[in-house]
Amino acid sequence: MPRLLQKPHQRDHEGNVIRIDPQTAGWKYVGFEVYQLKKGEKLSKNTEKKEVCIVLLSGKANVLTKERSFTDIGNRMNVFEKIPPYSVYVPQHDQYTIEAKTNLEVAVCLAPGKSGYNARLIEPSEVSQEDRGSGKMSRKIHNILPEQKEAASLLVVEVFTPDGNTSSYPPHKHDQDNLPDESYLEETYYHRLNPSQGFVFQRVYNDERSLDETMSAEDGDVVLVPEGYHPVSGVPGYESYYLNVMAGPVRTWKFHNDEEHEWLVQR
Repeated sequence: MPRLLQKPHQRDHEGNVIRIDPQTAGWKYVGFEVYQLKKGEKLSKNTEKKEVCIVLLSGKANVLTKERSFTDIGNRMNVFEKIPPYSVYVPQHDQYTIEAKTNLEVAVCLAPGKSGYNARLIEPSEVSQEDRGSGKMSRKIHNILPEQKEAASLLVVEVFTPDGNTSSYPPHKHDQDNLPDESYLEETYYHRLNPSQGFVFQRVYNDERSLDETMSAEDGDVVLVPEGYHPVSGVPGYESYYLNVMAGPVRTWKFHNDEEHEWLVQR
């Protein structure tokens, strides 16, 4: 199995610092990339057979596709401003160019595409917000590309967790193609910390414990979740942010809680 904790690398000639693709991840559906572009730099790609959700994590940009132009978008300079981002959905057999209007951090989320979808802007006002959990399990959710919105495969969400809290909790999984009870979804977690020298702990484990890894994820790290439960625990003094990308054979999020911890949602 590929290493579940992926560290960022030095910025390459395209501005890329993270690249996860199905081949290196050992799965079929999810791709994930992060680019750090300096003001005035451009990134151009063809989507080929993939659909793409471009999430402007911080900074402002112009984003152009074959038929659409979205100019001067971007409304936060740091993810911890906790306001929903601008994003752009780009279908398969299309192309995109990202031009950085300021220094820019952008996530490119990829999964298998299908015909019948069009490029569109996802404005902050379209991103539903919710508070999930209570007490030390509380966190804030931004639903960037939920299953109620049009796409072929991708599900994209960002989560803000207060310092010392645990999220993706109680532990849940979505690794069985067993609808309507559970869906198979591969998932990536892109972690950011505030202050940036912080860390979180993420455990990925299955019922049999044939997979059971606990990792210390630092700012800019990605954790792969090919199967199993995957809670994230913060430490005092450091806020946690992560961007989740999910995809599988059916575009729906149906999860199963770890039965040993089910009591946490029944009290």
